[in-house]
Amino acid sequence: MLSALARMATTRARLMLVLALLIVLGAGAYGSSATSRLSSGGFTDPSSPSTKADAILTQRFHQGDPNLVFLVEGPAGAGAARGPARSVGLDLARRLGHQPYVTGVQSYWTVPPVERAGFLSNDGRYALVTAQVLGNDNVAQKRAGALARRFEGTRDGVSVRAGGLTVVAHEVNKQISHDLAIAEAVAVPVTLVALVFVFGGLVAALLPLAIGGAAILSTLAVLRLLTLAVPVSVYALNLTTALGLGLGIDYSLFIVSRYREELRRGTSPPAAVGVAVSSAGRTVLYSSLTVGLSLAAMAVFPFYFLRSFAYAGMAVVAVAAAGAVLVLPALLSLLGRRVNAWDVRPLLRRVLVLGRRRPTYGGSPAPVDAGSSGRGGTSERDAGFWSRLAHVVMRHPWAFGLSVLAILLALGSPFLSVRFGLPDDRVLPPTASAHQVGDVLRADFHQNSANELTVVLPDVAGVPRSELASYASRLSLVAGVKVVESPEGTYLAGRRAGPLSNPIVKGATYFTLGNNVNAFSASGQQLVHHVRALPAPAKALVTGLAARNVDSLNALDGLLPLALGLIALASLVVLLAFTRSALLPVKALILTTLSLSATFGAMVWVFQEGHLGWLFGGVGATGYLTATMPVLMFCIAFGLSMDYEVFLLSRIKEQWDASDRTATANTEAVAAGLQRTGPIVTAAAALVSIVFIAVATSQVSFIKLFGAGMALAVLMDATLVRGVLVPAFMRIAGRANWWAPRWLPSARPVKARIFADGPEYEAPPA
Repeated sequence: MLSALARMATTRARLMLVLALLIVLGAGAYGSSATSRLSSGGFTDPSSPSTKADAILTQRFHQGDPNLVFLVEGPAGAGAARGPARSVGLDLARRLGHQPYVTGVQSYWTVPPVERAGFLSNDGRYALVTAQVLGNDNVAQKRAGALARRFEGTRDGVSVRAGGLTVVAHEVNKQISHDLAIAEAVAVPVTLVALVFVFGGLVAALLPLAIGGAAILSTLAVLRLLTLAVPVSVYALNLTTALGLGLGIDYSLFIVSRYREELRRGTSPPAAVGVAVSSAGRTVLYSSLTVGLSLAAMAVFPFYFLRSFAYAGMAVVAVAAAGAVLVLPALLSLLGRRVNAWDVRPLLRRVLVLGRRRPTYGGSPAPVDAGSSGRGGTSERDAGFWSRLAHVVMRHPWAFGLSVLAILLALGSPFLSVRFGLPDDRVLPPTASAHQVGDVLRADFHQNSANELTVVLPDVAGVPRSELASYASRLSLVAGVKVVESPEGTYLAGRRAGPLSNPIVKGATYFTLGNNVNAFSASGQQLVHHVRALPAPAKALVTGLAARNVDSLNALDGLLPLALGLIALASLVVLLAFTRSALLPVKALILTTLSLSATFGAMVWVFQEGHLGWLFGGVGATGYLTATMPVLMFCIAFGLSMDYEVFLLSRIKEQWDASDRTATANTEAVAAGLQRTGPIVTAAAALVSIVFIAVATSQVSFIKLFGAGMALAVLMDATLVRGVLVPAFMRIAGRANWWAPRWLPSARPVKARIFADGPEYEAPPA
């Protein structure tokens, strides 16, 4: 198949490029409106008890958790309970109540006296007006943003600021769009400069950017198409940009490097395209399969936040791989030897006084002998820095391997104390209105109305009213609960203290539990468990921030083993087919897991515990990580790690297959393979990390965590793992690296065929 693609690229190059250009332009035009159709939610399980309770509240009672909060701050010294603040607050509540998509409006001045404690700050400086904005994740946040713009401001010395979940979502959407533009503005030119340095020529440097750009535009069209059927998270845009550029760079770097390597041997351009596609192209296909399957594992989770990343990830991987093995060879075929045009490295060498020495992955190094074909044998180019490093490591494999292992375990140790939760207003920068309102609610309110729990009883037909009253009384005695509003009155500390508040509609009712517990803390989880464990007179469903947090963590915990198992199984099968070895896939799985655990430990140390916050733009520690981020980072980082593993093993395998297969041959194959891939893998990792570092400039904290963590994971994998652990392990294992069960087919030998204009080499399937 690859040989046929290579032949097509050399004989139908212009046709393929025209078709590709039309497809990309059409995809770009169609996908340009994708951003406006993406949603900012997706962190909750749609089948969970809390989600079912929310649906009943909305459908039968037109009620729900207050997702819009206005903080009314009285003039200095006057307080918020009376005077100008009272007038402004009452007017705000009245005007909110007239909005067709707003329900459940409450304020300090309109609720019963027994409930006012949750609407006035401890010092009386702030009062609240709360409401629920109706609509799905995408619609509600837009409506809340419009309300915030309309009602925020200062009047008669009274300040009004907007917060709540819908305003958080709206401000996150705006921040994401702003951050994405900055990330692209930073990443693209910096990456181009780095590519020019890596490739030496401007023409070759533009090729990976072209493939990455095409992957991004095409994936936006896929996301736009998906929004017609399923909700898609706005955060998928970050993955689309980062992974599109990253994989476009990786795959293009592999193929262009192999193509230029063949040109330096004197191979004709058409034949060089054939060799590059048959060898590096095969590596790209196996790599993309591994990355795609790793990302696909996120589709097992019920949260559309993670599913959106699975959709976007699989699309961008497929497009990047197709561009690398279809479009890029056609470009190379047309460029021929002009791929090396506009080489700026001689000028750089003169400026930097680097002499005549050239890197092995670009430029035009010293001529190589016939034995350096890349399909067996050794040469001068196999005796560089990476080869020397491999030999040093393999002379003392236990010492080097255990030392790096100790470093990885030390970095990963903080992950043992990781805590998870859902994102709240603290993911935004401190200057954001929703973050400021959230800080006031946490610091100055004894009882935060946004943390209310609601117990929904879907069917109370036939339940005596006395049992409902008894249940409300017992709920008010649960530790942490301050007040309970029920269909039988308001209860405090086990006693009825106010009139009827919540109705019974179509045989259903609900109980509202005011509390002073942080929804995302261990105490918040414990409160949910205590409320759910309390015997109810009928089936009870608990919702609220704390309940959604518990349900989301339960869903993650329940499905995480399945997702990890699928990733491991898929990676093992693909690597087994690629390497024809039983041991190497297991080795890759273990080493990658160690590398990722170190990354996660570092992220806990920074983003959960708050160390080195200044290095990441003053990020504030919340005491927990957004629950879905480690899953997302594991799937992506695991796929990228396998990407580099496949590329490294492909060259080691080539050397091994052409050797006499002794223990010494294993050592030499590892050294030669590392020498030939080390510069390319390091360059690819550095370029991909530039993209992720650009993502880490985001002002949304968990996007910052994602970018910083991915950059660290990629760099650590390309250096400590590929440069030290892999050669140490393969030296210790020796010939056992290449053991395979009898039923596994062995690799086909190298075959050489002849094009009309020169030889075409078909690399072995390793």
